[in-house]
Parts: sequence; C-alpha cells; structure tokens
Amino acid sequence: MDLALCYSGGKDSTLAALLLDRFYDVTLVTAHFGLTGDWQHARAAAATLSYPFDTIEMDREVAVKAVERIHEDGYPRNGIQLVHEHTLETLAETDVDAVADGTRRDDRVPSVSRAQAQSLEDRHGIDYLAPLSGLGRGAVDRLVKRYLDVHEGPSETVAKADYESELRALMRDEYDSDAVHSAFPDHVQTAVLGLRDGE
Repeated sequence: MDLALCYSGGKDSTLAALLLDRFYDVTLVTAHFGLTGDWQHARAAAATLSYPFDTIEMDREVAVKAVERIHEDGYPRNGIQLVHEHTLETLAETDVDAVADGTRRDDRVPSVSRAQAQSLEDRHGIDYLAPLSGLGRGAVDRLVKRYLDVHEGPSETVAKADYESELRALMRDEYDSDAVHSAFPDHVQTAVLGLRDGE
C-alpha cells in the first residue's frame, strides 16, 4: 500500500517513517510554497535514509493567509495549523492509499483531531495515520537518541523543510524581521543527518 508521509527532514517525521515502513510503501513528501530552498535538506535526509522522496508545491495564497493570521494573532499556531491541514488535503488528493504525519501526543500544533482525521479519510477514501500520536516527548527523545543522528540548534539556524521556515521568510518579506521575532518564539529544531551507526 502506498503512503505519503509529510516530511520535514526532522526527527518526528523520520521516526514516523521508520515506524510505518514495515507496513506501507512509504514516500517522504515535502510540501513547500517555493519561497525557500529548504526542502532540499529534506531530500538529502530522505536519500541518506534510502526512502523515495517527492515534493508538492502548494498554493502560495495559503502561505499568505497563514502569515496574515500569524501577524494578526501575534503567534504562529493557527497559521501553521492552516498550512498543515491544507497539506494533508493536498496529499490525500494524490494517488495513495494513506497519508501520515509526525504529529506527537503532546504537540499543540500542528494537530489533527479525531473528527478531522475521519473527515479526511471519508472524503478521500484514504487512511490517515499518525504513528507518534501515542508518544510523549520523553519517548520520542529516547528513540531519537537510540536510532537517529541529528543536528540540533535554534530554529533560525537549523535548516529544515518545515512550514515554519517558509512562513518566517514570507513574513519577513511582507512585514519585517521584527514581526518574525515577535510572532515566532525561539525554540530548538532538529535536522536528521542519518541513522546511527549499526542501525
């Protein structure tokens, strides 16, 4: 069965791929708006992990709406959620049996409610999977330490193909750097370099 996994090149989506590939033919798919070249980092991670990789370029208007929402709210949650929902809808319209993401139990954003998951499945005739949805941060961190070689650092300095990097870039263009720093809190990001030796 063919599965498209929303892939950023980070630890969560990589763990999701490792958990799913026993049961599905997993393709790592990075959704982007063509605003930065950060998706190439996800492609490099996918190649290191020996997974098929693809990209989908999404409607830039979705990014514009997300940035407007983030600027109005003063925080990124609702804007990132908008982009994630659009990404899942877009993937569900491709020729796959299932779509998945790396959302965890403790994630505030993005998240997919039970009702949203059922709606996505019913409307598109696919399965939606979130293999990390039962895992908390501690469990994820232990699995990452055991199985993945990662680069970790501040969100502004770690190149990763997540929604945030492109939304930051668009917000910087539409408003200014101060707006970006005001809306997006500093946090640690990870980019996967490969599997740990011997795995």
